[in-house]
Amino acid sequence: MTTTPSSQTSSPHSAVPATPARTGPWRSTNGRLSMLQAVLALGFLMAAAPKLTDDPTTVAQFAVLGLGDAGMHVIGGLEVAGALALLVPRLCGLAALAFVALMIGAVAATVASVGVVATIVPAAFGAVSAVIAWARRDRTARLSAQITRRVR
Repeated sequence: MTTTPSSQTSSPHSAVPATPARTGPWRSTNGRLSMLQAVLALGFLMAAAPKLTDDPTTVAQFAVLGLGDAGMHVIGGLEVAGALALLVPRLCGLAALAFVALMIGAVAATVASVGVVATIVPAAFGAVSAVIAWARRDRTARLSAQITRRVR
Protein backbone atom coordinates (compact mmCIF):
# COMPACT_ATOMS: atom_id res chain seq x y z
CA MET A 1 0.00 0.00 0.00
CA THR A 2 1.38 3.40 -0.97
CA THR A 3 0.61 6.63 0.73
CA THR A 4 0.64 10.13 -0.63
CA PRO A 5 2.19 12.91 1.46
CA SER A 6 -0.53 15.07 2.93
CA SER A 7 0.86 18.22 1.27
CA GLN A 8 0.18 16.72 -2.16
CA THR A 9 -3.41 15.69 -1.55
CA SER A 10 -6.11 17.79 -3.11
CA SER A 11 -8.86 16.77 -0.77
CA PRO A 12 -10.69 19.76 0.73
CA HIS A 13 -10.56 18.00 4.07
CA SER A 14 -6.81 17.47 4.14
CA ALA A 15 -4.96 18.41 7.31
CA VAL A 16 -2.37 20.61 5.58
CA PRO A 17 -3.62 23.70 3.76
CA ALA A 18 -2.66 24.12 0.11
CA THR A 19 -1.29 27.63 0.75
CA PRO A 20 0.57 28.89 3.77
CA ALA A 21 -1.56 30.54 6.43
CA ARG A 22 -1.70 34.32 6.15
CA THR A 23 -1.32 35.45 9.70
CA GLY A 24 0.15 38.46 11.38
CA PRO A 25 -0.79 42.13 11.29
CA TRP A 26 1.50 42.88 8.33
CA ARG A 27 -0.60 40.71 6.03
CA SER A 28 -3.66 42.98 5.93
CA THR A 29 -3.96 46.57 4.80
CA ASN A 30 -5.37 47.52 8.18
CA GLY A 31 -2.41 45.90 9.93
CA ARG A 32 0.09 47.67 7.70
CA LEU A 33 -1.62 51.00 8.29
CA SER A 34 -1.63 50.39 12.03
CA MET A 35 2.10 49.69 11.99
CA LEU A 36 2.71 52.79 9.85
CA GLN A 37 0.68 54.82 12.36
CA ALA A 38 2.79 53.44 15.23
CA VAL A 39 6.03 54.31 13.44
CA LEU A 40 4.75 57.80 12.64
CA ALA A 41 3.63 58.26 16.26
CA LEU A 42 7.10 57.28 17.43
CA GLY A 43 8.63 59.75 14.96
CA PHE A 44 6.44 62.58 16.24
CA LEU A 45 7.23 61.69 19.86
CA MET A 46 10.93 61.81 19.03
CA ALA A 47 10.44 65.16 17.28
CA ALA A 48 8.56 66.54 20.29
CA ALA A 49 11.19 65.56 22.86
CA PRO A 50 13.70 68.36 22.12
CA LYS A 51 10.87 70.91 21.96
CA LEU A 52 9.55 69.95 25.39
CA THR A 53 12.98 69.63 27.04
CA ASP A 54 14.25 73.03 25.86
CA ASP A 55 17.09 71.65 23.77
CA PRO A 56 19.37 74.65 23.03
CA THR A 57 19.54 73.92 19.29
CA THR A 58 15.76 73.66 19.05
CA VAL A 59 15.32 76.85 21.08
CA ALA A 60 17.65 78.64 18.64
CA GLN A 61 15.74 77.27 15.62
CA PHE A 62 12.41 78.48 17.00
CA ALA A 63 13.94 81.87 17.79
CA VAL A 64 14.95 82.16 14.12
CA LEU A 65 11.38 81.26 13.14
CA GLY A 66 10.09 83.96 15.48
CA LEU A 67 7.95 81.54 17.49
CA GLY A 68 9.94 81.60 20.72
CA ASP A 69 9.66 79.22 23.66
CA ALA A 70 5.88 79.35 23.85
CA GLY A 71 5.44 78.39 20.19
CA MET A 72 8.00 75.61 20.57
CA HIS A 73 6.19 74.16 23.58
CA VAL A 74 2.78 74.40 21.90
CA ILE A 75 4.04 72.59 18.81
CA GLY A 76 5.75 69.94 20.97
CA GLY A 77 2.53 69.43 22.90
CA LEU A 78 0.53 69.13 19.67
CA GLU A 79 2.99 66.52 18.42
CA VAL A 80 2.62 64.45 21.60
CA ALA A 81 -1.19 64.71 21.57
CA GLY A 82 -1.32 63.82 17.88
CA ALA A 83 1.07 60.90 18.32
CA LEU A 84 -1.16 59.45 21.03
CA ALA A 85 -4.27 60.06 18.90
CA LEU A 86 -2.64 58.17 16.00
CA LEU A 87 -2.77 55.08 18.22
CA VAL A 88 -6.50 55.42 18.95
CA PRO A 89 -8.51 53.76 16.14
CA ARG A 90 -11.38 56.23 16.37
CA LEU A 91 -9.07 59.28 16.22
CA CYS A 92 -6.24 58.15 13.94
CA GLY A 93 -7.64 59.61 10.71
CA LEU A 94 -8.33 62.98 12.27
CA ALA A 95 -4.90 63.01 13.93
CA ALA A 96 -3.20 62.25 10.62
CA LEU A 97 -5.21 65.02 8.94
CA ALA A 98 -4.15 67.47 11.66
CA PHE A 99 -0.54 66.40 11.17
CA VAL A 100 -0.83 67.14 7.45
CA ALA A 101 -1.82 70.71 8.32
CA LEU A 102 0.93 70.99 10.94
CA MET A 103 3.56 69.72 8.51
CA ILE A 104 2.42 72.11 5.77
CA GLY A 105 3.05 74.90 8.25
CA ALA A 106 6.40 73.38 9.24
CA VAL A 107 7.52 73.13 5.62
CA ALA A 108 6.43 76.71 4.86
CA ALA A 109 8.13 78.11 7.96
CA THR A 110 11.31 76.14 7.30
CA VAL A 111 11.51 77.27 3.66
CA ALA A 112 10.99 80.88 4.69
CA SER A 113 13.63 80.88 7.43
CA VAL A 114 16.18 78.13 6.78
CA GLY A 115 15.91 76.91 3.19
CA VAL A 116 14.52 74.13 1.06
CA VAL A 117 17.01 71.42 2.05
CA ALA A 118 15.88 71.48 5.69
CA THR A 119 12.29 70.64 4.68
CA ILE A 120 13.01 66.98 3.90
CA VAL A 121 11.96 65.61 7.30
CA PRO A 122 8.75 67.65 7.77
CA ALA A 123 7.78 66.99 4.15
CA ALA A 124 8.30 63.23 4.61
CA PHE A 125 6.30 63.25 7.87
CA GLY A 126 3.57 65.21 6.08
CA ALA A 127 3.49 62.76 3.17
CA VAL A 128 3.16 59.74 5.47
CA SER A 129 0.48 61.59 7.45
CA ALA A 130 -1.39 62.27 4.20
CA VAL A 131 -1.32 58.58 3.27
CA ILE A 132 -2.75 57.63 6.67
CA ALA A 133 -5.35 60.43 6.57
CA TRP A 134 -6.51 59.25 3.14
CA ALA A 135 -6.59 55.59 4.12
CA ARG A 136 -8.46 56.32 7.36
CA ARG A 137 -10.89 58.87 5.86
CA ASP A 138 -13.83 56.56 6.58
CA ARG A 139 -13.06 56.69 10.30
CA THR A 140 -12.79 60.48 10.16
CA ALA A 141 -16.14 60.70 8.36
CA ARG A 142 -17.80 58.47 10.97
CA LEU A 143 -16.34 60.54 13.79
CA SER A 144 -17.52 63.74 12.11
CA ALA A 145 -21.03 62.32 11.68
CA GLN A 146 -21.15 61.28 15.34
CA ILE A 147 -20.06 64.73 16.49
CA THR A 148 -22.56 66.40 14.18
CA ARG A 149 -25.42 64.24 15.53
CA ARG A 150 -24.49 65.09 19.12
CA VAL A 151 -24.29 68.83 18.42
CA ARG A 152 -27.75 68.94 16.87
